[in-house]
Amino acid sequence: MKITGYTDENFQQAFPGQPYTVMINPETIKWQRGIEYNEQQAPNTSAPSQKYKSTPVEKLNFDIVIDCTGIVDSKRVDMNQEISSLESIIYTYNGKIHRPNFVKVQWGKSLVFKGVLKSMDTSYTLFKPDGSPLRAKLSLGFSEYISPQSVEELDAKKSPDITHLISVVEGNTLPQLCEQTWNDDSYYIQVAQYNELNKFRNLKGGQKLIFPPIIQPV
Repeated sequence: MKITGYTDENFQQAFPGQPYTVMINPETIKWQRGIEYNEQQAPNTSAPSQKYKSTPVEKLNFDIVIDCTGIVDSKRVDMNQEISSLESIIYTYNGKIHRPNFVKVQWGKSLVFKGVLKSMDTSYTLFKPDGSPLRAKLSLGFSEYISPQSVEELDAKKSPDITHLISVVEGNTLPQLCEQTWNDDSYYIQVAQYNELNKFRNLKGGQKLIFPPIIQPV
């Protein structure tokens, strides 16, 4: 697993330096998604109906272990350096952008999460005789980040239909996503143009695509 910092909300300009490579991959990852509804009960009915309200941002939570005993990696034995390197990418205030960095978490090809750090809890679990920490468990929580431009395009009232913001899963194709969204795969060229995709046959996992309510040539 690699954790990369970015200085722009479109995740194009990487934070200087190398991404942080996790020493031991997490045992479990919790990727949280949800939908919010307003419950409305019509007159003369026995139960309320659920009217769509919103789709909250996705959340990613996992624990990692930093082991500086030399057993995992004989070259990475400085706990302070390990913590500092990770904090500079995901936590430390970046004066150039007046906020902490944007963060991409990637494990293999299929798990790609773009967001911002929400929580970071550190528990030290092993120490040298002098009290210096040798092992630590970090519980990290991230929230998905969507740029204001994408939100504005998503919320634009262009028609009575619904605009869709689709999260690409590794292996998805654009015609397949059009079929899932509209039961018609013939709109894939227009969607590619709308999202300014040069190569729409090789979509990346974690990529966000906007499917507008009215598909017209751009």
